[in-house]
Amino acid sequence: MKQPTQSPILVPASQGPVIRAFGEEAVFLLTGEQTGGALTQWIETTPPGAGPPPHWHTDVDEWFYVLEGQAGFLADGAWHEAAPGAAVFVPKNAVHAFRNVGNVPLRMLITTAPSGFETFFTRCATEFANPAGPDMQRIMEISAEHGIHFAT
Repeated sequence: MKQPTQSPILVPASQGPVIRAFGEEAVFLLTGEQTGGALTQWIETTPPGAGPPPHWHTDVDEWFYVLEGQAGFLADGAWHEAAPGAAVFVPKNAVHAFRNVGNVPLRMLITTAPSGFETFFTRCATEFANPAGPDMQRIMEISAEHGIHFAT
């Protein structure tokens, strides 16, 4: 049996970088730098009523695990509710969306593979930090550069 060449990675609770964009907060637990590009994992907090519009990723698979709150997931053209403990897998190229359908913040553990979502979210956060508000055309360009496309 071959010996592993990398040590396990331990990130204490809430110790990852915090990035804010799209009205949401992401605490990145594992990044591509830490995982050799294998995956990115974060805890995302979404306020009531918020969530991204329908979209798909050409480059990544995505997993969601609901920690707190009530999530709605768009899958196959229909919305489905997911309570704490529910898991959702979205393969690349599948149109999907999620939203907080409850009245308290929604917290989910989200994983994408391969990694790179942390770079996308950080680039968008720079746009959202603009005092005049984000340039949504630039957000669309950044999204496309990361293989994220929005349904029309």
